[in-house]
Amino acid sequence: MTTPVYPMTRATGCPFDPPPRLRELQQEAPLTKVNIFGKDAWLVTRYDDQRTLLADPRLSSDVRRPGYPSPTGQPPRNDDGVGIGFILMDDPEHARLRRMVTAPFMIKRIEAMRPGVQKIVDGLIDDLLAGPNPVDLVEAFALPVPSLVICQLLGVPYADHDFFQQNSKNLIRMSATQEERAAAHGNLAKYLDGLVGEKLENPADDLLSGLTERVKTGELTRQDAAGMGVLLLLAGHETTANMIALGTLALLEHPDQLAVLRETDDPKVVAGAVEELLRYLNITHNGRRRAVLEDIELHGQVLKAGDGVILPNDIGNRDPSVFEDPDALDLGRDARRHVAFGFGVHQCLGQPLARLELQVVYSTLYRRIPTLRRAVGLEEIPFKHDGAVYGVYSLPVTW
Repeated sequence: MTTPVYPMTRATGCPFDPPPRLRELQQEAPLTKVNIFGKDAWLVTRYDDQRTLLADPRLSSDVRRPGYPSPTGQPPRNDDGVGIGFILMDDPEHARLRRMVTAPFMIKRIEAMRPGVQKIVDGLIDDLLAGPNPVDLVEAFALPVPSLVICQLLGVPYADHDFFQQNSKNLIRMSATQEERAAAHGNLAKYLDGLVGEKLENPADDLLSGLTERVKTGELTRQDAAGMGVLLLLAGHETTANMIALGTLALLEHPDQLAVLRETDDPKVVAGAVEELLRYLNITHNGRRRAVLEDIELHGQVLKAGDGVILPNDIGNRDPSVFEDPDALDLGRDARRHVAFGFGVHQCLGQPLARLELQVVYSTLYRRIPTLRRAVGLEEIPFKHDGAVYGVYSLPVTW
């Protein structure tokens, strides 16, 4: 019997929903073998199973492990040995490196950034209102907001944003060749390595400078510091930018829910709305990947050492046993249990920052531009079906 291919294509009728086949599997065969990149892997579609496995130390995040469902079996790394940080590592090395950048992402420190993020958002909205109409919300707003924020946090010159945004797109585009990905990673690695070198000579009050202090003490190699910079720069703007644009589109398609945000000044309502949008949209739509280190029994089947595992959080967050009427966007629901940021030791480090940025954007944009609407038909909007991060390539809006 042929192993079915892992379904990644979203429904054309509702671009916010996971692939229909994932819902069928969640109901009929929540643990099943699929083929991805020419390899077989276990597909896990139920919320409780995903949380259980993401917290299980018998699963590995190391892409070099046998069975890991990736196209190459090797993590991106350039000729100088710069990798992509700790995201594809296991403990104890993962924990050692992650601890070095945990402090800047603590909730109190991130909350202290709120006035600065608000200033960035207000300034960009001022520019929107003074500029052309219609306009592409992605280029004029959704990308600049997180790019400006992460640049300030890391100590990266925003003047270079075109360079790192273009290379980031090439690195995560699923249709990119291995050579194109390697070139994009090499460009970013060389760029961050150069910044690390500059901050070794002239440190400032930013995250990269903090990493260079650890290079000086021998806790980090210069290559590791650059790799962590690549990871934080990539994750810090690409994911949030897609959530801003895709979240805005989803709200425009659900005017009753948009009205909730436009008419409230309650921070708790806004925070709850952000959690529901994270649950509903799930921009990391090609599944978290793991390799099995030791046999694990689940639902009467054995995930054997050397098997691959795919845990798609988009369908996990649509599990009806956890979220009532899961395909409805309901900003009033308690969605805090979602797995949009993962679970376990690899849960997203930057989630406090992402939450802050989304809270500021969603509480400001629609109140300041209450007549915001699509400038083209939904069928004309190009969705990122070919990206590791889901979203829209452009979103023409008017008001």
